[in-house]
Amino acid sequence: MNKQQEKQARLARRHRRVRGKISGTAARPRLCVTRSNNNMYVQVIDDVAHTTICGVSTLGEAFKATGKSGATVEGAAELGTIVGKLAQENGVTEVVFDRGGHLYHGRVKALAEAAREAGLKF
Repeated sequence: MNKQQEKQARLARRHRRVRGKISGTAARPRLCVTRSNNNMYVQVIDDVAHTTICGVSTLGEAFKATGKSGATVEGAAELGTIVGKLAQENGVTEVVFDRGGHLYHGRVKALAEAAREAGLKF
């Protein structure tokens, strides 16, 4: 295995470990964060009904209207605000945070804190 494959395998292992401990329900869905080097993707998921309640990414028009970059902490914070408002519009006030195997640091942390400020409870 080369270095990139090992890195992806470690991320997948961490994500499986996190997902083994948390699950989204209708009362408290899962806020799932996926990030790449340039973009971030956030979904609010009900794992019991196997449905996605809402989803936002840095590639969407709501985010692009802000003019920020998806590869920065400021952009992640803006995305957290957008997903927090969108989730509340869909009737979600409390979520379980799924960091997707990434460390709770940098962009992931900024997104979570902005979603909390927008009104979501973790």
